[in-house]
Amino acid sequence: MVVIQREEYMKKSNLTRRGVLRSGAALGAGLAMPTIFTASSVSAFTNAPGDSSVTLGFNVPQTGAYADEGADELRAYELAVEHLNGGGDGGMMGTFSSKVLQGNGILGRKVEYVTGDTQTNSDAARASARSMIEKDGAIMITGGSSSGVAIAVQGLCQDAGVIFMAGLTHSNDTTGKDRRANGFRHFFNTEMSGRALAPILKANYGTDRKAYHLTADYTWGWSQEKSMRTYTEDMGWETVNSVLTPVGAGDFSSYITPVLQSGADVLILNHYGGDMVNSLTQAVQFGLRAAQVNGKQFEIVVPLFSRLMARGAGENIKGIFGSTNWHWSLQDEGSKAFVKSFGTKYGFPPSQAAHTCYVQTLLYADAVERAQSFNPCDVGAALEGFEFDGLGNGPTLYRAEDHQCFKDVLVVKGKENPTSEFDLLEIVEVTPRETVTYPIDHPDFQGGSLGSCNPGA
Repeated sequence: MVVIQREEYMKKSNLTRRGVLRSGAALGAGLAMPTIFTASSVSAFTNAPGDSSVTLGFNVPQTGAYADEGADELRAYELAVEHLNGGGDGGMMGTFSSKVLQGNGILGRKVEYVTGDTQTNSDAARASARSMIEKDGAIMITGGSSSGVAIAVQGLCQDAGVIFMAGLTHSNDTTGKDRRANGFRHFFNTEMSGRALAPILKANYGTDRKAYHLTADYTWGWSQEKSMRTYTEDMGWETVNSVLTPVGAGDFSSYITPVLQSGADVLILNHYGGDMVNSLTQAVQFGLRAAQVNGKQFEIVVPLFSRLMARGAGENIKGIFGSTNWHWSLQDEGSKAFVKSFGTKYGFPPSQAAHTCYVQTLLYADAVERAQSFNPCDVGAALEGFEFDGLGNGPTLYRAEDHQCFKDVLVVKGKENPTSEFDLLEIVEVTPRETVTYPIDHPDFQGGSLGSCNPGA
């Protein structure tokens, strides 16, 4: 967008009191992008805040198959806002290696927020994000528990000229072929899960296995299956079949029935949230875990775990391996501080979804403070190549070339003897950052480009 001198623009259009152009005519069918003018009319960026407050947009699944994750994400966002505004005990602000956050908002402005429901649907998520940007003046959008949603909203934020701090998104594509300069991901990805899980599966199940994949039919499922196939086949496993399943199917019995007749002795469930709870429960009910196939005990693997999924699956989760971005039982100072804050406020420990969303909010605020600017291009530059610690995953790098965080990855399994409804997963291995770091030219991350930062004006 071209910056127009304020006097000329006032003659041509009805400018709102906040200086936001809401007409979408100039953009055709695209996003109606707000144009914000500074006092000098020399530079501009989308939804520049006033002197007293700044608005963030929290876009989470409040309905649908991933609603449990969304509820925990929203709790974490609200806690982060409380801490940024000086409330509570400050949480991980006290353990964060960067010390610029002082509990006085962001650049002295009180943090406010608006929320939306992605419905785990890309179109609904885009509409929600668009509304928060255009109508509510959100300067940063964050959230989501689906990679399809994350990719869709990341693209919209790129076009609108706001920063997108991705919530829970695990597909390689988010920081691969669909990466954008205005988008940043703290959560790990399926390549990292494959690298971390493969040695554990080899040690426990051997190299002579036949795998059957049930895969959520969208970008995350495809990415998760591809990574798991790459690493299991590299160690000698044979893939006997792969079947795509719709998100939110509920009843997976028709997909599970053929598994024992296929000759497979391992079922890999590339499902998440409520879908994983349902498919795992039905697989156990159909007798898969009790079966002997090819002279071996039949096994089930869930590549991406969460505490919320473990709780939903109950007894069925025992002994099943998977990977996770973070777990509340970690004993580093950052994790302990976050668990204490979250537990005090809500009465139970946070999930990995809550953790990554809380951290992303702090990282955004910190970048604004370090840049001394809300301009998304200045914020992005502050995040690129940023090394930090004290937020629960060990020393972490926001790689400049693709905006992916690199940090330790956890391999977990369902506990055989849990002590509470929350103590359901045990950490089997903390896979170091160096092991899960891949080169920028990795073939599974090609086909995309960050492009240039868009300030929206």
